Amino acid sequence: MMDPRWHQALYRTEGINSEGLEGHAYVPDGLNVKTSSPLNNHPGTNPEQLMSLSLSTCLEATLEAIERERQLSHTSEVRVQVAFIGARAHYEFLVNAQIKVAGVDFETAKSMTAEAEKRCCVSQLLTGSKNYTVETVKEFSQSK
Repeated sequence: MMDPRWHQALYRTEGINSEGLEGHAYVPDGLNVKTSSPLNNHPGTNPEQLMSLSLSTCLEATLEAIERERQLSHTSEVRVQVAFIGARAHYEFLVNAQIKVAGVDFETAKSMTAEAEKRCCVSQLLTGSKNYTVETVKEFSQSK
């Protein structure tokens, strides 16, 4: 049975993939992405990249709203690293979000990060996973 909240949705979309990892994924009447495995050099976007874009966009949009609510200039930036780990039949993602808010002191930035982590819908899906971390940074670390 479908959750009745679907009927009150503010927005709905659908992503479709019928070709697997080496093919295409698309949104009807919208985005069409060539997909490929991160373990080869074929052209295309992989699930790890899509996950990093989804989370970074959601967190950044949430931080923009927080900045607006606090009447601050927009100075936040989000970088999300995703690692693919494991072995056949048990693969996992490690997801680490780094948040920098240059226009405020570090304690305020940490407070804003915690608020964004709780409010961002994508973050809410990942919260509770031992594979998901969010950190406030003064400077971004290099991709691992």
